[in-house]
Amino acid sequence: MLQIPNKVVHFIKLYALLVVSCAFSFQTYGQHHQALWNRIASCFHPPVYLKNSYGNYRPLLRFYNGDTVLTKRAWKQRRAEIANTWNQMMGPWPPLIRTQKMEVLDTVRRTGFTQYRIRFNWTSTEKTIAYLCVPGLKGRLPAVITTFYEPETAIGKGKPNRDFAFQLAKRGYVTLSLGTAEASKAGTYSVYYPSVENATVAPLSMLAYTAANAWYLLSGLPYVDDRRIGIMGHSFGGKWAMFASCLFDKFACAVWSDPGVVFDDTRGSAVNYWEPWYLGYYPPPWKDAWRKRGNTADAKGLYPKLIREGYDLHEIMALMAPRPFLVSGGSSDPVDRWTALNQVVRVNSLLGYTSRVAMTNRPGHDPNDESNEIAYLFFDYFLKK
Repeated sequence: MLQIPNKVVHFIKLYALLVVSCAFSFQTYGQHHQALWNRIASCFHPPVYLKNSYGNYRPLLRFYNGDTVLTKRAWKQRRAEIANTWNQMMGPWPPLIRTQKMEVLDTVRRTGFTQYRIRFNWTSTEKTIAYLCVPGLKGRLPAVITTFYEPETAIGKGKPNRDFAFQLAKRGYVTLSLGTAEASKAGTYSVYYPSVENATVAPLSMLAYTAANAWYLLSGLPYVDDRRIGIMGHSFGGKWAMFASCLFDKFACAVWSDPGVVFDDTRGSAVNYWEPWYLGYYPPPWKDAWRKRGNTADAKGLYPKLIREGYDLHEIMALMAPRPFLVSGGSSDPVDRWTALNQVVRVNSLLGYTSRVAMTNRPGHDPNDESNEIAYLFFDYFLKK
């Protein structure tokens, strides 16, 4: 009888144990992933009465010259047409800063993670101070960039339910909290290139540019998986996160909390894309007289052209496809925003994808425990695969 050496027998036993262990792990993960989906699945479907409603927005699956988009290849061309048109109107970005260096200013140990106050170049001429939160876990981790008026709020030093970076770090994400603290204090709020007196890029697009540079900062860290980096922001930060994730396709997914996902002058100061720090830039000094709720008659810069020529933000959102996004809607983004989101659903359907566009709704503008929990579960589902 053939005698099998003991070493070989031992190896076979170990291999069999490994196979069984892996199979059990995959089964357990599959069950957990399904449980996550069960908790967020309803967010990917509009109410029945809005299911086939597409509003009066210019069809995404039609070129600007009127030709219809029927294939994936044609969508690639249409996507390029949208991106090129908007980037030309808003102004081209400066070169991205792909090789990033950061300076650590101080370190704080918090429960479950380490918080670093850092400084890095988010434009070629301007440094910013941000907060990097790193969980005490092994391996390459998913990450989320958060955006707001200043970076302290997202780490828990501001209004309640806006501490996205803090909460996500506790859930095992590397987080990077960004803000425009100095500009917000000065009342200019945004980022201006090359200067606030003579900006050649729409400030909202420049905010997206800074987030793209922050993506390169995170992607260069050895403990971050660059395939699993998302972005999240509320209100001002929601607009920032929306334009960043749509204009820069390396973000894996995104959550936009009540930014105003379409132009809507009736929402007053909340959906205020006409402001000079968004899409209505003109050289300062800036007047406040015309900034009345719902009154954009005196708006300047790019915004009036966009309205006059029939552009709307569903075109920006379409650049996300097929990457998933969640609109955490409040008073600025009520349930009828599905008429615009359905247009993006159509694009995903052409590309062969389902369940890529989601929305939750709450009565008020402020995020709450329930809306935030769905946002965090959304990231868990798409970034913790």
